[in-house]
Amino acid sequence: MPKQILELGRRWYAIHTYSGYEENVSQNLKRRTETMGMQDKIFNVLVPTEKKIKIKNGKRKLVEEKIFPGYVLVEMIVKDDSWYVVRNTPNVTGFIGTGIVPTPMSDKEVQALMKRMAATEETSFTIDVQVGTPIKIGDGPFKGFEGKVIDIDGARGKVKVLVSMFGRETPLELDFTQIKKV
Repeated sequence: MPKQILELGRRWYAIHTYSGYEENVSQNLKRRTETMGMQDKIFNVLVPTEKKIKIKNGKRKLVEEKIFPGYVLVEMIVKDDSWYVVRNTPNVTGFIGTGIVPTPMSDKEVQALMKRMAATEETSFTIDVQVGTPIKIGDGPFKGFEGKVIDIDGARGKVKVLVSMFGRETPLELDFTQIKKV
């Protein structure tokens, strides 16, 4: 245990965990905070995630992904006893900082992260094509094919593309996330 950690007040800190154990660490730390009476020093435990659109088997799906795999954020006042509770939570490998002294995250970093976590599906992709735009298909069974946009359905997140296959023009309906401008 460190000798008298310098107190910086209530701040956010990043703790390193074994990858894949972020949720486990979060639950354990919340439980330990209650059982050890640390609610006045450990306030929030957060696994930063964001919503992303993934395409699997041709279907668009909204999934939540960890922003920083292997890390959990803790809002706390660092004192010897609170440091000890966090540091000795199962699957925690340590605080991010120099030596054994935790380095708090900047307010700017925390605000940017909270904004990123609050983003919804609508902000996960942008429609930066118009009718007539040449595109390349980057995902799905037609990956690698090039074509031209012939119709855009913004409400459904779909685009119709004319692709040259087998010597003829063939229309395909694709998701916005499957195409890239050429």
